[in-house]
Amino acid sequence: MVDIAQSVDTEAAPVACAIPPVSDALRHKLQTVLAQGSLQPSAAEAPPSPCISVCRMDADRQYCVGCLRTLDELRCWGKADATAKRHIWQQIQQRCGPAS
Repeated sequence: MVDIAQSVDTEAAPVACAIPPVSDALRHKLQTVLAQGSLQPSAAEAPPSPCISVCRMDADRQYCVGCLRTLDELRCWGKADATAKRHIWQQIQQRCGPAS
């Protein structure tokens, strides 16, 4: 099992970089994942990919405008274990702000 949670630098984005607006599709997907309990450590399976098929980086190349993942998070997703995937989703939740 690959533990990528420690190797992913989810805090690497510069503070001055604005997070792209949160799409309704991503907000809905986050709410669904939360409602299913997929982000709980006791969840039986890893959470699904946050991808909403809007795959392009913002102007500063810090975040995907679709799923709000960083380049490091995008690179490691396929090999990430369930814990690392939950951690990435938690980062996305923070980027979405308090309305999520």
